[in-house]
Amino acid sequence: MFETQEKITTDQIWGTTIRVEEVRKSFKKFLKEFKLSDRRHRNGSIDDEPFYIEYLKIIEKTEEFKFNLDTQNLLAFEDTYKLYYQIVRYPQEIIPILDYVVAQMYAELHEKEPKEDIRVRPYNLGISKNMRELNPSDIDQLVCIKGLLIRASPILPEMAVAFFRCSICDKSVEVEVDRGKIDEPSRCPRKQCNSSGTMILIHNRSVFKDKQVCRLQETPDCIPDGQTPHTVSLCLYDNLVDIARPGDKIELTAIYRSSPIRVNNRQRTIKSLFKTYLDVVHIRRSERIHNNDENDFTQIYSQDQFSQDQKRKQPTFTEEDIQYYKDLSKNPLLYETLAHSLAPSIFGMDDVKKGILLQLFGGTNKQFKKSGSPRFRGDINVLLVGDPGTSKSQMLQYVHKIVPRGVYTSGKGSSAVGLTAYVTRDPDTKQMVLESGALVLSDGGVCCIDEFDKMSDSTRAVLHEVMEQQTVSVAKAGIITTLNARTSVLASANPIDSKYDPKKSIVRNIDLPPTLMSRFDLIYLVLDKIDRHADWELATHLVSLYAEDSPFSASVNILPIETLAKYIQYSRIQYNPIIGSDEAHKALVDAYVSLRRLGQDPHSSEKIVTATTRQLESMIRLAEAHARMRLSNTVEITDVNEAERLLREAIKLSALDPETGRIDLDLITTGHGSYERRLLTVMREEFQKMLNRLNITNIHFKKALEDFNEQSDVVNSIIQEHI
Repeated sequence: MFETQEKITTDQIWGTTIRVEEVRKSFKKFLKEFKLSDRRHRNGSIDDEPFYIEYLKIIEKTEEFKFNLDTQNLLAFEDTYKLYYQIVRYPQEIIPILDYVVAQMYAELHEKEPKEDIRVRPYNLGISKNMRELNPSDIDQLVCIKGLLIRASPILPEMAVAFFRCSICDKSVEVEVDRGKIDEPSRCPRKQCNSSGTMILIHNRSVFKDKQVCRLQETPDCIPDGQTPHTVSLCLYDNLVDIARPGDKIELTAIYRSSPIRVNNRQRTIKSLFKTYLDVVHIRRSERIHNNDENDFTQIYSQDQFSQDQKRKQPTFTEEDIQYYKDLSKNPLLYETLAHSLAPSIFGMDDVKKGILLQLFGGTNKQFKKSGSPRFRGDINVLLVGDPGTSKSQMLQYVHKIVPRGVYTSGKGSSAVGLTAYVTRDPDTKQMVLESGALVLSDGGVCCIDEFDKMSDSTRAVLHEVMEQQTVSVAKAGIITTLNARTSVLASANPIDSKYDPKKSIVRNIDLPPTLMSRFDLIYLVLDKIDRHADWELATHLVSLYAEDSPFSASVNILPIETLAKYIQYSRIQYNPIIGSDEAHKALVDAYVSLRRLGQDPHSSEKIVTATTRQLESMIRLAEAHARMRLSNTVEITDVNEAERLLREAIKLSALDPETGRIDLDLITTGHGSYERRLLTVMREEFQKMLNRLNITNIHFKKALEDFNEQSDVVNSIIQEHI
């Protein structure tokens, strides 16, 4: 490798300000002498040690041959101040020189050459550009872009070294691909042969590298008013492929390139219009997506404190963060503090906030191998139903800001394929490709659906599979596949007549099929009730928000949004609670039995269904989420008690039969309560008896209805006897 690199001339590169020997010397000095103490805002245990010497030692141990270079360190080091601006303006010329210097330093330090070429990957340019700000003046320069990855192609092989062989004398020659072009030899290089047009490309002997074509879209907070989001094409090579997946919010450091467009594929004539793309050199995944600070991105590619290349790119947490989370978990008011920290601008709704908080923590995904059972979901689904102006949409917007992977959509503006997946034609390959919808993009997060009741029937039909099996089955345009949609659904719906009618059941109030409603673990009614004291507190809270931007929180500590998001993320990564103790096991069984016992009436022989196995599974998921909130791997009896309380409160409001004043879960599962079914049965029997007494075979419906209503007093007395 060094022999080929020695071909680099020591003169100044034409058209640039780069002197190769000067760059080598300054960067080598930087690698040997740079310390973290040169960056004033960084302090650590190895501040006085050469930072990149330690980094090269870790590369040798881990055999991860990629060198992540923080360009802000170049600015902080006096001898490489100029190099920072050169690497931004001439990355195509500078980065190969830096690769050579790093490989040379590696060989000097370990007395052996690296097994693979070490790639320098610069990042943290200090200035992030918007996609709309990319101009022709940025072409062939290093830029930093933030956005949402919406499409990723399969891994494609791209030729790096072409192998040619003469068909007459079998003389072979290797040609490196330069900027996407192969300089095909026109004659045989062997003097004795020197035949023209005899060189044949041998694919099996050529060298290929991995390539992936992706699509990056603007994040919603960067889109100007009234504009649609812009997208840009990405090209990822070698070990950068499959680093990020669709749905991730990422920051890229890339070279902005342009390529000509041919007038016709069979002609070499090109258009004056060029197409642009980003040649990615470094990727970082967004950890906190609700602000645009410089520190809200965590490096995807790293080891220890230099980098963090986990299988699913999990963010690392400092020892101070972990200690703070553990101390916070021991706070006796932890549950109340976290619940009040969730959307503090929304007054009240304590149980709703606690239910959504446990949804964010989530249960444990299980797969029982011994019993051969399928995968059991750990995600919790929550439905908010209520009057207009009760902060339902605000709650959804807040949750969407907290979760690292989440999609916010509205029921009226969503279609079935927009939620699941749709087939489109790729503009580059002209082949049919599958594009992920909102539910697939929020895999591993929360999908917030507003105006849930205004969805079309075909759109709602696809949610049945997603909310229970957590998959999306697709069979269209010759593509048959099953996509993962392991997401929690947080939905809000308005009543049919805009105002919730307490005299009607929840199924009569909302235009939703019972089969879909039964898949929600928690259904909350958010009603606008008239109460003088509550109205005064709500008005005080709202006015204080407008006056001084400080929510009235009744002296309860509120965590910042960043801390709450990172605490939830840390607990989901590190803790997977299980039902370990016999007390918790017995408490879950007793809670389910007591819920079932609510349907027993000593004055009636008929029993009402007040809980099903879905309620038991919901209780288990809520208990696991509560244990995870405490940073515990074991579900205890306190977790079960809180899960039972939340479930009882939700059922008490949503499954209440207004006719009898009792809980009847059949209202949600079938759409008809047991009282209504018995009433219909008795009326059908009496109507049949009336027809038998008349002893006729044909009767007009209007006449039959009038006759039946004339004996209404008799029918009512019979109904009271049967019910």
